Amino acid sequence: MESRDGRRWWILAVLCLSVLLVVVDNTIVNVALPTISRRLSASTEALQWVVDAYALAFAGLLLVGGNLGDRLGRRRVLQAGLVLFAVFSVVAALSRNGAELIAARAAMGASAALVYPATLAILNNVFTVASERATAIGIWAGVSGLAVAIGPVSGGLLLRHFSWSSVFYVSVPVVLVALAAGRALLPESRDPNAGRFDPLGAVLSAAGVALLTWSIIEAPRHGWGSATTVGGLAGAVVILASFAWWQVRRPDPMLDIRLFRNPRFSAAAGSIALAFFGLFGFIFLITQYFQLVRGYDPLRAGVATLPFAIVTGAFSPLAIAIMKRTGTKVVVAFGLAVMSAGFIVAATTPQDASYWGKIILAMALMSAGLALTTSPATEAIMGALPPAKAGAGSAVNDTTREVGGTLGVAIIGSVLNSAYGSHVLTGLTGMGAPAAVARTAGQSVVAGLATAAHFPHALQAAAAESVRQAFMTGLHQGSFAAAGATAAAAIVALAFLPHRARTERAPAAGAEARVLRGSAALRVAAERGGIGLLPRQHDLGGGIAAEPEGVAVGESHGGARQHPVAVDERAVRGVLVPDRGVARVVDGDRRVPPRDVLEPGEGRGDQGLRRVTAEQQGGSGRDVDVARREREP
Repeated sequence: MESRDGRRWWILAVLCLSVLLVVVDNTIVNVALPTISRRLSASTEALQWVVDAYALAFAGLLLVGGNLGDRLGRRRVLQAGLVLFAVFSVVAALSRNGAELIAARAAMGASAALVYPATLAILNNVFTVASERATAIGIWAGVSGLAVAIGPVSGGLLLRHFSWSSVFYVSVPVVLVALAAGRALLPESRDPNAGRFDPLGAVLSAAGVALLTWSIIEAPRHGWGSATTVGGLAGAVVILASFAWWQVRRPDPMLDIRLFRNPRFSAAAGSIALAFFGLFGFIFLITQYFQLVRGYDPLRAGVATLPFAIVTGAFSPLAIAIMKRTGTKVVVAFGLAVMSAGFIVAATTPQDASYWGKIILAMALMSAGLALTTSPATEAIMGALPPAKAGAGSAVNDTTREVGGTLGVAIIGSVLNSAYGSHVLTGLTGMGAPAAVARTAGQSVVAGLATAAHFPHALQAAAAESVRQAFMTGLHQGSFAAAGATAAAAIVALAFLPHRARTERAPAAGAEARVLRGSAALRVAAERGGIGLLPRQHDLGGGIAAEPEGVAVGESHGGARQHPVAVDERAVRGVLVPDRGVARVVDGDRRVPPRDVLEPGEGRGDQGLRRVTAEQQGGSGRDVDVARREREP
């Protein structure tokens, strides 16, 4: 046990390296698109699908990937995903045309769907102590945010010295390091009661999420009210509803749909989705602003977005520390409100603003808010699940990020395009350009600047400035849309997200045993002088509770004022007694004295027991939470 505990932070480092790889690859390719367009003669639509094919396959297969990890073994699935990721990265680097590159990117996204949910699932099983698990999730979330900004910077550096293929080849050595370290360090874990594989559920989940993602991606091109978009969104809803219907009726579902009844799970997932809605939408705006309005090259534009990475990385662990003191609700809602404030700052920033003024302030507020939101919300999602179902929970967490981010790019991008198109049309026609030329300029900022370059020399600067001003109008309106989404999410979090994991009091003396949900740590219930313990879940037997995970409150016998308990029936069947250890008890004839409590390590009962004396309880034995969370050596 000590050996595993000693390695757990190294295990986290391996998991973070794997996360860094798949998230960076989702952004590193963006800076290479102009070069790819020239070398492969790829159209604008093909370039869009070089990016979107990865996101589509990744989002569509996350739930299947998480389920396969729970079933076949998370380390095995993670390492298989890494191998496939490296193979298809080489295929992408060797592509000779746009179609080959798009196919390779889709395969890379499918491979990433095996890797990403396994990282969080392994983390959840390695860090069994709740306080450490929360800290580890904060670090994991910080690395995920860090990777979003590292991609453009690393891509810009590679392109300055190597060909476009280097942005794909660079994944191979990283995969080799992750494979070697994972082989040595990562423990294997799986769901011992996974049941039968559900092929219909796998197909429905993949098809539903993929169709939803595709419809969102294509909506700006076809129009949000077009038959293609409406039909695609309606079809996705029908497929996902069918998936939910099927899962409810299966004895061994891929995803327990009833989890969404738990506000700690559903409100946290919604908060993450809307946080990434705002973030990805704004990154779509700000990268164009840096390159097209301020004239930065790809490397400088990537460096300019580094505050996202630095602030997110710094605040993610801090968010967990604050959450432990104040609770999940306050931190998540405050984080979303801070993000909204950042978007409002961006919406009021002029075109020629100083980078070290309102621009960096806006990015710092957004990234700090993102960290305050996602780390505690991710911990809430994973804390609502038993460890055996960690893969499915991780997949839900990851899918909400992907769908939320994709929706943000599509909707905020549509707001930008609508505002930009109308303003550039007015501005250029007012300078004498034909309406057809102005409409061509309204297709994109690049097209607008190219059109301005063909104006008479005396008007070129004014026409280019009109295009940039039209873009700034779109950026401001898009930022207001992001601010509205995150502000609404903050209100929802305040209304529905619980402060902490739900707990209940222990039963009074003589009360019938019942299910209590909460931490596996001990608490002095002190109701009518008795000692109560809070379990995680599962049914209680009469008298002695044999609880698979955690501790349980059983029924009092013979009018006694103490509650017999049991700890982890798979490891130490019995009840807690005043000395160190446990004793097997029949019919509840041994009981815990009201002023002495034996405390399990904060995770499960098989992690060691410790006696907590009356003095450590403050001498009262009543209404005092057991503060110590130490394990017996």
